[in-house]
Amino acid sequence: MIRRFVILAACLCAAPAQAGTPRLQADPTWPPPLPHHWKLGEVSGVAVDAADNVWIVQRPATLSKAARKQGFVPAPPVIEFDSTGHVLRAWGGKGAGYDWFGNEHGIYIGPGGDVWLGGNGAQDGQILKFTQDGRFLLQIGHPAKGANSNDTSRLSRPADMAEDATAHEVYVADGYGNRRVIVFDSRTGAYKRHWGAYGELPSDSGGPRQFGRPVHCVKLARDGFVYVCDRQNDRIQVFQHDGHFVTEFRIAPDTGGMGSVWDLALSPDAGQDMLFNADGQNNVVRILRRADGLILGAFGRPGHEPGEFQWVHNLAIDSHGNVFTTEVAGGERVQRFVPVVGP
Repeated sequence: MIRRFVILAACLCAAPAQAGTPRLQADPTWPPPLPHHWKLGEVSGVAVDAADNVWIVQRPATLSKAARKQGFVPAPPVIEFDSTGHVLRAWGGKGAGYDWFGNEHGIYIGPGGDVWLGGNGAQDGQILKFTQDGRFLLQIGHPAKGANSNDTSRLSRPADMAEDATAHEVYVADGYGNRRVIVFDSRTGAYKRHWGAYGELPSDSGGPRQFGRPVHCVKLARDGFVYVCDRQNDRIQVFQHDGHFVTEFRIAPDTGGMGSVWDLALSPDAGQDMLFNADGQNNVVRILRRADGLILGAFGRPGHEPGEFQWVHNLAIDSHGNVFTTEVAGGERVQRFVPVVGP
């Protein structure tokens, strides 16, 4: 018997939640058990493609000894699910012509369907692009240890990617080592530009005018704004495509620890009026008004039951408003939250 555990959005703002703010509940049946005795390790990225298929990147090396003793084997790093949660494709790992990651981190499906991957291992200084069936296309950067936020030849533990198909540019949240957003030609890998917090030149020395570590996400809105997760500084910074600073939103600024802004997703409505904010320190997903960062609602709480979180790390939204979340460091799963219909 499956026990259904429902978490509904709860308002965290002074004023009542605006009409149209979604309410969501956990679906404990999604996904069904994986085939081939596979089991997930830490799930460090999630994305949704144009067909509403769900992609994750996970860390096979983190599968627990207990799971292995029970006969489970590590699932491949990259897995594609259909809308029902069944596996369509799975691939990834070391191969010819590219440098795989020491620790997988971040997945993005480009407008043309290409799969971008990052890594935050100690020497991960690259991102990789593949076709959906796992054929290697492009590597940007190379393995290298240490940070240099103004080195344009390599990255430092990049966390996330986003692609502007019109301009043929890929934006990188760089990352766990560097303190910047950096932009490359998405076809050739040629360097274009980079910037730090407030659109200024980044410095590895840190300080309030710099991004903290990690710069954990980068998202592109349809209206031309770039949203960046400055995780440990508990803030979202907003830029134009050229790096010109627009504004910032402070989110739970007294959080401390690992910070409150782990990932963002834009709502699927035409205006992308809302931002969804995964907060792995407080183990909650907030719903924000994109225009000004006002918190409209939230769902989730610490725990291991369906609808609860243990280090909620990433999230993505499909065209129907279903929200998919991933967990690391004790969570090791992907969950689906579905909109509640009715009053």
